[in-house]
Amino acid sequence: MAENTTQTKENHREKTLDLEIKDAQLIFENLWDELETDYGREHLRFPNEIFWLNGAPGAGKGTQTRFIMEYCGLTAPPIVVSDLLHTPEAKRLKDAGMMVGDREVTGLLLRTLLDPVNRTGVVVDGFPRTKVQVECLKLFYQKLIELRREFRDTRHEEHFLKPIFHIIVLYVDESVSVHRQLQRGRRLLAEHQRADETGDSRVEEVRKTDLSVEAARNRYRTFKEITYESLTSLREVFHYHFVNAQESIENVQGRIVEELKYQSSLELDQNTYDMLSGIPVASSIVVHARQELVKRLDEYALHQQELFSRVCELIDAKFMPIILRHSISGLAIINSEDPAFENPLALAMMIDIFSERGYHAVADVNKVDVPDRIDPDTWKIITRVKHIYRFQVRFSGSVIRRGR
Repeated sequence: MAENTTQTKENHREKTLDLEIKDAQLIFENLWDELETDYGREHLRFPNEIFWLNGAPGAGKGTQTRFIMEYCGLTAPPIVVSDLLHTPEAKRLKDAGMMVGDREVTGLLLRTLLDPVNRTGVVVDGFPRTKVQVECLKLFYQKLIELRREFRDTRHEEHFLKPIFHIIVLYVDESVSVHRQLQRGRRLLAEHQRADETGDSRVEEVRKTDLSVEAARNRYRTFKEITYESLTSLREVFHYHFVNAQESIENVQGRIVEELKYQSSLELDQNTYDMLSGIPVASSIVVHARQELVKRLDEYALHQQELFSRVCELIDAKFMPIILRHSISGLAIINSEDPAFENPLALAMMIDIFSERGYHAVADVNKVDVPDRIDPDTWKIITRVKHIYRFQVRFSGSVIRRGR
């Protein structure tokens, strides 16, 4: 029962992720089409170096933004995503410690990044914060690679350099976050009181989440449950800097410098990058793998029904009994001489079926000469070629528990 429940939850997570990826694709493609229409493709000149700074409430993003700008020699003012959203609806959601629409956030951000002032590099504070925004960021990176490839060796080349993304996440635990938020609220209230007395109108706005313990906790939990979980998937694509921000400001800044230096040592030279850029990175080819797999399986069932049914029957009758006998090890090696596999499409079907069911399967074709008959004139042995199809099927094996 527990295994069924776990599998059901995993299936639900996969379906939810598929929907979020589809939502992100739709949102981003629509936004990108609008940008091309409004600016022209050759004028989509984004910063080649972007520092994506995120973190828990009270982690010190403002302080560290100023430090990153000074350390990296950035002259463009930081793009604070929360400051881009001034609509009444956006303000209502922010006051409640909730999120703002992904399309609105992403669209405003992309247009702001196109400002020429950001051309040499910029810090973006507060993006991405949701899974859809994370997927949009991945798609954005791919678009920048496409632009670099398209305008390389043209008169526009200097405006489309290799994109460099720094993902920096500042982390503090809940108690520290709530304490710092409330401390900031008290400080700003005192500054507002002094401003009222002096007539100064340049005081920072007080967040409602900085005045209530429960609102501050809710804001932190929103970060932990939505933003932090979403950000972790960026490890698969980008250099990811996770920084403990509970230490002193100086220690945190030292850690940021170490992380940026380390990433710099891993970055390819522009010319090297251009030579390799035509080869897709592994992460980019798996982004849509699930959707493509489903599409192929549906096409097999629709257009190759007889062969597809034959392969399904082979798996059920011949392969699964062997796989079940190897359920502890998690690896089954199966040889077959079934003539169905003479059709290369049957091998592709076999691998796709196993993939859809959660297995990892690979297939090899071995050709073996076997005696067939003796030539009566020369007394030589005539051989024929026998095809042996070897499958390796891997999966999560069973763990045997011995005692408590």
